Amino acid sequence: AMGEYLKYTKKVGGIAHWDELSDKKSGLIYDVIDGSDGFYACPVEKTSRSRINVPFTIGGDNEDLTKKFLEGAKKVKLYTLAGHRSVGGCRASLYNGMPLEGVEALRDFMKSFQDENRQ
Repeated sequence: AMGEYLKYTKKVGGIAHWDELSDKKSGLIYDVIDGSDGFYACPVEKTSRSRINVPFTIGGDNEDLTKKFLEGAKKVKLYTLAGHRSVGGCRASLYNGMPLEGVEALRDFMKSFQDENRQ
């Protein structure tokens, strides 16, 4: 399996491909968070943010709103967005196996959820 993955990586442009794609995917989500005027918040300093695991809270870490978000996400086939049980909130995992289209779907859902639930 590893050999096939490495062949594929070479075919698509090597490590530079994954680096560029990782920047693009995380940027899509961080742009929504940073442009939400506080509706979404990332508990990690911008200089220390991960490109793979993007944690965020909703509505000032509102538990009911977070639950509503997670339930709504499942309806549009976006899964495993709950944050770590010791931290709470939400977490988008953007590993190499997550296609760009899935991240775009999350971005679009986050924008529509914000529009529908902003107070």
